[in-house]
Amino acid sequence: MASKDSTDGTTPETEKAVRAVAEVGGVRSSDDIVPDLWFGQPTEERRDVTCSAGEKSREGRGDGPRGLPAPDKVRQLQITLYRKAQSKPEYRFWSLYGEVQRADVLAAAWRRVKANAGAAGVDGVTIEKLAADAQVEAAWLNGLREELHGKTYRPAPVRRVKIPKASGGYRGLGIPTLKDRVVQMAVYLVLMPIFEADFHPRSYGFRPGRNAHQAVEEIREALRMGKTEVVDADLAQYFDTIPHRLLMRQVARRVSDGMILKLIKAWLRAPILEEEEGGGRRMKANPCGTPQGGVISPLLANIYLHPLDDSVNDHCQQKPRMIRYADDLVILCRPGEGRGMKERLARWLQSRGLTLNETKTRVVQSCESGFEFLGFTFRWQQSKKGTPYVHTEPSPAAKQSLRNRVRELTRRSTTWRVTGQTVHEINQVTRGWGNYFALAHYHRSFRQLNDFVAHRLRQWLWRKHGNRSGKFKHWTNRTLFDTYGLYEMPIRMAS
Repeated sequence: MASKDSTDGTTPETEKAVRAVAEVGGVRSSDDIVPDLWFGQPTEERRDVTCSAGEKSREGRGDGPRGLPAPDKVRQLQITLYRKAQSKPEYRFWSLYGEVQRADVLAAAWRRVKANAGAAGVDGVTIEKLAADAQVEAAWLNGLREELHGKTYRPAPVRRVKIPKASGGYRGLGIPTLKDRVVQMAVYLVLMPIFEADFHPRSYGFRPGRNAHQAVEEIREALRMGKTEVVDADLAQYFDTIPHRLLMRQVARRVSDGMILKLIKAWLRAPILEEEEGGGRRMKANPCGTPQGGVISPLLANIYLHPLDDSVNDHCQQKPRMIRYADDLVILCRPGEGRGMKERLARWLQSRGLTLNETKTRVVQSCESGFEFLGFTFRWQQSKKGTPYVHTEPSPAAKQSLRNRVRELTRRSTTWRVTGQTVHEINQVTRGWGNYFALAHYHRSFRQLNDFVAHRLRQWLWRKHGNRSGKFKHWTNRTLFDTYGLYEMPIRMAS
């Protein structure tokens, strides 16, 4: 999407770029959830994987003898579910609740919740508190399993915190309790492979083996193929406006297990506890939407928009390409087709209870002006030889986001810190940012960013050691990079 609401110098798609570099709490990236789940096979190559009769019969099977799981049993369960879903596109899975309450599935879910960190929910229970004592941790997890087995588990209200924006508004973040996050993660581990068998290959957000870099390459390819008219779309408050009834109907196309559907419905309808100014709290109902911050929310968001992926990419006469990352999407068409695609998109969203933000959605002629997606700016340029090519670079908002973060780490109030620690934290930010934008065509802006970071550290050192030191002119860029170990983003052209 193009630059939208500014938030501390960032835009909505820049926030997704930042999350792709480093996220905390919830599901950070589906790449982190199940390592090498598909043994490195790209989705397009997995279309012809078949399922043996023996593998099919394992659906619904619980723990092994005496409840002792095999080391790779959770991963094998996921592969089995994926293959069955792939071989039977119309099949509805009915025996999944038993898999969710398995000891090994819950243990795997707890490990992932711990790794993702995150704040406490309404009950105040923190990861640090539980993980501090192995016996307490084991007893807590066993108690949760007994609740699931006895069907006495009930979701708690979601703690909603408001994160202030520079523009004056707030961005809401829903924080479930640890117990709810673990159960949501367990359900995610079981449902994800089923819906992965259905998801379109041009959906890249929060999926195993898929990332923003692949989406960027897909856009480049489409532009080079002549699809130069771009519908740069903005979905108005997508996560907060998903209709529960229609979402549950979409989930039920693949899942007929009543307990699983009951759990998902309970999470969607869980009341929201909002923290107000002055320390007060207010409980309110949640009639629609899935809270951002919930472990299961990204999967549900992908499930709801999956029919749109199929409709645009596979059933349009014009053969456009829609590339989607969660609720960020662009549709690339041939010249003259963009306006019609925008109108069709608006009608489709309206029929599903969603809204296209007309004021922020535009049709772009990429040969004349650029557009932004996931923190990258795409535009056509000419090489020195006069050959046109798709130029990709970090968006202005993405570069401003990096500057803002470096400024925070080098404020006057931080000069009491050890120099090595400050350099280390700056390097974490710049290296992560540089790795994310490694696909960009490197030019003078990268050199300018290196100069900016070095200048901020030079000022910080000068203040730390006092003006009297007279060393300001000796802290050259080369000295900071070579002697102090400051990370220097490479200045080269991307291949």
